[in-house]
Amino acid sequence: MIFASPTYLYLLLLLVPYIIWYVLAHSTFHPKMQVSSTEAYRGLHRTWRVYLVHVPFLLRVVCLAGVIIALARPQEQDSYKHVNVEGIDVMLCMDVSTSMLAEDLKPNRVKAAREVATKFVSGRPDDNIGLTVFAGEAFTLCPLTVNHSSLINLLHNLQCDMTERGVIEDGTAIGMGLASAITRLKDSKAKSKVIILLTDGSNNRGDISPMKAAEIAQTYGIRIYTIGVGTNGLANYPIRVAGVTQYLQVPVEIDTETLQNIADKTNGQFYRAQNTQALYDVYKEIDQLERTKFSTQKFTKNEEGFRPFVALALFVLLLELLLRTTLLKRIP
Repeated sequence: MIFASPTYLYLLLLLVPYIIWYVLAHSTFHPKMQVSSTEAYRGLHRTWRVYLVHVPFLLRVVCLAGVIIALARPQEQDSYKHVNVEGIDVMLCMDVSTSMLAEDLKPNRVKAAREVATKFVSGRPDDNIGLTVFAGEAFTLCPLTVNHSSLINLLHNLQCDMTERGVIEDGTAIGMGLASAITRLKDSKAKSKVIILLTDGSNNRGDISPMKAAEIAQTYGIRIYTIGVGTNGLANYPIRVAGVTQYLQVPVEIDTETLQNIADKTNGQFYRAQNTQALYDVYKEIDQLERTKFSTQKFTKNEEGFRPFVALALFVLLLELLLRTTLLKRIP
């Protein structure tokens, strides 16, 4: 919350001497009534009205405070403005085929990949980052954006059940995944344009070969970092049989040669990730890339918030008047 006229808040300081005056005045004031004898009042207990005698004063203080805060015009602010920041343009290109459910990385390949990717996005607040996913087909899940909270939400919900739900076909279309990411980067004005390709297999689907996609990326000055995920040899792969999860030992078949050639073609780097630490290594490499300035837009909107304070002041004022003239009425 901000205040459009914060100088009015200094009036709140006047309430301090007002409260002090009230305390001092009532500490030395003792109401008196001349009666012939006080014998009739002996043994009487104080009523609840005695304990509430200062409530009208407290209500008056609250009323004055509400009026002063309303004069200061509290506002809730949402803002958009043009700012220049430094960063790079990055497209995460992630394999979501069913083979990414293998558990040679803990808890499995896709969960390990999205965890590392989430930390990477969180640590790059000035970068334009987007997300493309692929299996037998490819599509952009999130275009380039600096709204990283939305991208992180998408990463948290990333699963390998798209093929089961019929969203995309199963398989590994590396070339199509790269082509989709290139489409988002080709018109970028950034000096550093990067694709981080993460897969656990070899290309077996799609109309565009991985090397053809690499040539297109080279044309647009896009650097591709490739990551082959999975241990050497065999990996545990879960399958559901009669409602029970069982595991098969499946071979890890990563086309490391093609991934290396893609990286070499675009002046990138190939990483063999047999554990999550290897995934972090590629992001450390990206941190060394040249940054570039770009403009982003932020919207500013101020919403007045004085109305609740005005309503509070009116309410306590009416309550004070009501109590002073009824339950807490005093005889002069």
